[in-house]
Formats: sequence, C-alpha cells, structure tokens
Amino acid sequence: MKRIDIMTVLGVFLGISLVTGAILMQGNIIMFLNPSAVLIAVGGSFSALLINFHLNQIKIVFKVTKQAFFEKKRDPREIIDFFNNMSQKARREGLLALEDDLEEVEDSFLKKGLQMVVDGMEPELIKEILQAENEALAERHKIGQELFRSWGALAPAFGMIGTLIGLIQMLSDLDDPDAIGPGMAVALLTTFYGALLANLVLIPIAGKLSIRSNEEIQERETMLEGIIAIQEGMNPRVLEDKLKAFIPPGERDKEAQEKDREEESEEGMVTDNA
Repeated sequence: MKRIDIMTVLGVFLGISLVTGAILMQGNIIMFLNPSAVLIAVGGSFSALLINFHLNQIKIVFKVTKQAFFEKKRDPREIIDFFNNMSQKARREGLLALEDDLEEVEDSFLKKGLQMVVDGMEPELIKEILQAENEALAERHKIGQELFRSWGALAPAFGMIGTLIGLIQMLSDLDDPDAIGPGMAVALLTTFYGALLANLVLIPIAGKLSIRSNEEIQERETMLEGIIAIQEGMNPRVLEDKLKAFIPPGERDKEAQEKDREEESEEGMVTDNA
C-alpha cells in the first residue's frame, strides 16, 4: 500500500515557506514574480531536457515524480514471516502445494519467482532470470534519476542565460532609465528561479529516487533469497536466520528486544497463574 512520504512533502513545503517568509520580511513578493524569468529558467531548461532524452523517457517524468512523494515500503519482517510460512508448507505438503497461495500474492516479482518454483525450474535458472529482472529494474530507475539530475544541472545554467539576456537588454538602452529596472529584474530573477528549482526540487528528488530504488532492489534481493531457499528445501529456521541478514542491525536489535519483552511477559503470566 502506498503512502505519502511526509519528509519529502515537509521538505518542499518548508523550503518554499522559508524562502517566501524571508522575501516578505525584506520587501514585496510581487517583485519576485516575473513571467519572462520563468519562461527562460523553467521552460528553457525543460526544452534542453527534451534534446537530452528520448520521448519515452520524458513521459515518465510525472510518474517518477509521484514515486518521490509516495513510498511503498514493506516491513522486512513481514516478508520473512511470509517465506517462513511458505517454507513450512513446502516441506510439509510439497512444492506443488504453493500454487494454491499464488493468487493471493500481489507482488509480480514474488509471484513470478514462486511460480517458477512450482513449475520445478532449477534454482540456478530461477536466480538468473530474477537477477536479470532486478538489473533491468535498476536501469529503469537510473533513467529517472539521471533525468532529474540533468534537469537540476540545466536549470541554473538557463538562469545564467537569463541573466545575460537581462544585462544585454539593460546595457543596450542605458539612455532610457525605465528600461534598466526590467532588464535587471530579468537578469537576477532567472538566476534565482534556476537555483531554487534545482536545489530545492530537482536534485533532492533525484536523491530520493535513488533511495527508493535501493530499497526496492534490496526488498527484491530478500525475496530472491527466500525463493531459492524454498526451492532447495532449506529448513524454515535456517531460512529465517538467513533472511534476517537483510534487516538493518538497528531494527534487528529492536526486534530482539521486543521478543525478550514478550517472553518476560509470558513468563510473568505463568508465574502469576502458578
């Protein structure tokens, strides 16, 4: 289930609020609104992006942006419990019995891997196919990250182009004092828009997408190890210990503390009953 990433939303909102607040403390925000500067910094950098990437890659901009603001992360312990149950069932009833549970599996990667196990494919072949899928997924994610990083590099550059345009307009008509103000506004505001867009939105989104990609790849690696372990008939307890290696040490310590508290609570209940 997807949920809103509070940190991403909070970061963008806080950044815009602080910049806007600083502007209001020193003057009028109206002076920072300039359509020409927006056209140069935002429109110009996006136009350069069209040259740098294919049409199909540009189409994923909105889809990729959505991934930065929504997260779909499952608790690793849920995955471990799932494979523990599946492993016990496979050892008790055979691999073919797993086919009854495939309809309830929503993750396409996990479902495909378990289906190959049910079909009796060799562990080496299953691992090869699933690793190839992981590599393809990482490449697709890399395109989205590179797209935003490139846009983040282009926006300040077009801000500088807008600065040059504004200076040219200003210097070409020094005899007219009324032309100096608009030219200087375009010159400075395009740099402002380009720097703000790149450093508050585009580059941070690229970083967040990289984190999302690493999380999904690690989750799939956990699933891959579980699928191969079931195919090889690994003992459920050994499988659980093996998959726990994918849980960060801090969370593993937290889980161990929770188990200790549960055991102490159960021992206390037994003592009271006695």
